[in-house]
Amino acid sequence: MNADRRRVPPFPGAERGKAVVLPDLGAATCDAHAHLDMLEDPAGALVRAGACGIGLVASIVDVTEKPERTVDGLVHWLAEAACIAEGLSPVPEVVLIAGVHPHNASAYTDAVHDQLVALMRDDSRVRALGELGLDFHYDHSPHDDQRSMFRRQLALAHETGLPVVVHLREAHAEGLAILRDVGVPSAGCVIHCFTEGAELAEEFLDLSDSIVISFAGPVTFSKAEQIREAARVVPIDRLLVETDCPFLAPAPYRGRPNEPAFAVLNAAKVASAKGLEPAEVATAALANARRLFGMAADDADTGGPS
Repeated sequence: MNADRRRVPPFPGAERGKAVVLPDLGAATCDAHAHLDMLEDPAGALVRAGACGIGLVASIVDVTEKPERTVDGLVHWLAEAACIAEGLSPVPEVVLIAGVHPHNASAYTDAVHDQLVALMRDDSRVRALGELGLDFHYDHSPHDDQRSMFRRQLALAHETGLPVVVHLREAHAEGLAILRDVGVPSAGCVIHCFTEGAELAEEFLDLSDSIVISFAGPVTFSKAEQIREAARVVPIDRLLVETDCPFLAPAPYRGRPNEPAFAVLNAAKVASAKGLEPAEVATAALANARRLFGMAADDADTGGPS
């Protein structure tokens, strides 16, 4: 590590001898799903992400959970990160995904809907609607409220022409049925943090050409062979990698806070499962994310960490 590199904030835990070593993919990639507002040091995490080869981060804004934390904070996080990283690796671009999580479906009032519409209209950083969907594992909101909100936000995506980011937990069959009934937005639909097998992955892929499947930390877990089987059947132009940070840190760092830089581990594992070079998966995931979020191709995003 040279003198300049020492200016990159260390990963949490490094002061206790818990060093983090991440692979160089040979190309930049994305973190297609993060919760920057939940991180202890969003600016530092963005600096580390850039140094490790992350070119784009998509961060969730839930309009029922202090959206100003991200909407107002992002400018400051990026400015602080750019100051720290000056002369080092570029800080990732950050886009926003705005919506209401199924956990909060019972709070999805007309006023919240109007707030979401206003945010989508007024903030050009909002490039997708989400995360929306169904979560029948925790049942923080009644199932009927979740179903209603899922349909209403899908309809809003059709109206606005934005892609959606879909959260499904213990509800994949019903989520598939609702997507089939309401229609998959032509702008795109991410099945985020996919944790099922190849057969279900193919069902989603067959539903619409605009569906892409995103792999998070669980693809690295030792007992998650079914997820790696799913990764094998997902075409490279229809996959993403993400962290869902601060949750779901990948192996070998399970149990510690997750952050965008760790997406390189997920990309490396997807590449291994598919028998491809890591750079190929990294490049494809970044290109797919930029296309999904309506961003111009960036020829500069071709290298790994500097």
